[in-house]
Amino acid sequence: MRCQMMIDFVKMHGLGNDFIMVDDFSQEIALSPEQVALLCDRHFGIGADGVILVRPSSSPGCTAYMHYINSDGSLSAMCGNGIRCFAKYLVDRGYVDPADRHFVADTLAGQRPITFEVDEKGRLSSATVDMGVPELAPERVPTTLAANAATAEGVPFVKEAAIPSPWEGLDLRFTCASLGNPHAVCFVEDWASLPDGLFYDGEGKGLASFNVPLVGAFFEKDPVFPEKANIEFASMSSDGIQARVFERGCGETLACGTGACATLVAAFLTGRSGRRNDLLLPGGPLTVCWDEDGHVMMTGPAAEAFSGSVQVP
Repeated sequence: MRCQMMIDFVKMHGLGNDFIMVDDFSQEIALSPEQVALLCDRHFGIGADGVILVRPSSSPGCTAYMHYINSDGSLSAMCGNGIRCFAKYLVDRGYVDPADRHFVADTLAGQRPITFEVDEKGRLSSATVDMGVPELAPERVPTTLAANAATAEGVPFVKEAAIPSPWEGLDLRFTCASLGNPHAVCFVEDWASLPDGLFYDGEGKGLASFNVPLVGAFFEKDPVFPEKANIEFASMSSDGIQARVFERGCGETLACGTGACATLVAAFLTGRSGRRNDLLLPGGPLTVCWDEDGHVMMTGPAAEAFSGSVQVP
């Protein structure tokens, strides 16, 4: 008979993209994919888009290591909203001095410097994360789509490449980038031209009514993405860039930090935006800047929902 274990957890979210935070500085917790799926189940478990184990880092200068697991049990190298929650966990629980306003997090995608703001009680309210330099070369995303453009610095990338779909009349084109995980960004400028069956009934045609769970799930698993991909659908507006994201390993989320970063990168590469813009996600806005030095900076909030203990079979 398998022994059950009791786990203390904190539920946090970044713009509704929610996570189960678990202190694992002892490095004694090993969760199977089935256990992660149960914890993240919104009916039979706590409910979340993923689990973050907070572990010690072996990298010099790093405060802690973020071990992020998608709700389906698959491991992911980076999560943009998750790393802000990770920062809040460390600050609010005294692993980082609130007065420091800066520390370096360790992830499977590499080291991520973080600056943060605190409220009157010394709790983290928002964080700016250096998400690093986006990978654009197809083999680094990875995607088997051929590079058809190059940046001003001569880096080849996939720009608005068409990917066939089973829906007649659906012509979607994707710009690809990696921010520690693969992304394919599609800007739609004429929603009315898309097939009627890809929108929720009675809601008209637009980003809000587009059936992202259906279409995103198809492209996520397309063979041109050997490690699958996060799929972004976006439109430009006077207030910023509106976007919805189907995340690899957990489905559509209210917000995706790396997806927001990839969308800003794609918007700049396709001439739709400058290097800085607000990403307007269903859960709220993130501010993203692709600095001249090539680093992508993401700024947004993190919040704690509740905490408790759970028995894991």
